[in-house]
Amino acid sequence: MERIIGDKFKIMRKIGSGSFGELYLGVNLQNGEEVAIKLEPVRTRHPQLHYESKIYSLLQGGTGIPSLKWFGVDKDYNVMVIDLLGPSLEDLFNYCNRKFSLKTVLMLADQLINRVEYIHNRGLLHRDIKPDNFLM
Repeated sequence: MERIIGDKFKIMRKIGSGSFGELYLGVNLQNGEEVAIKLEPVRTRHPQLHYESKIYSLLQGGTGIPSLKWFGVDKDYNVMVIDLLGPSLEDLFNYCNRKFSLKTVLMLADQLINRVEYIHNRGLLHRDIKPDNFLM
C-alpha cells in the first residue's frame, strides 16, 4: 500500500490488525523517522480512533507512551500517526523461550507499574492489561 497521509507520512507495510482497524509501518517524509500508522474506516460502526488520539494527547510526555504525531481523516479512513515503539512484552517473552530471569521480571514489573501508575494519575483506567498491549 503506497499512500501518503497528511502530506507528511508514507505508509510502508502492514504490521498488525485487530478489531480497531489496521496498523502500518510508516515513515515521516520530512525526516525519515519510522512511525506507526493506525487506520480505521470512517464508516466503522463503533469508531474508537478519535477517542484513542485524545487519550494519547492527555498522556503525552509519559515514559513508554507514544507521541501523537498526527490525527485526521484521509479519504475513507480515520488516521492516527504515533511513535513506533519496540516489541510487545509477549513478543519479548517468546523471543526468550518463554522464560525470564528474576532480574528481568523485576525490571519489567517496575516499568509496567510505573506506566500504569502514570495512566491512573491522569484519571484513566486501562481495562485491557496484557503482555500484547505493553510495548517495551
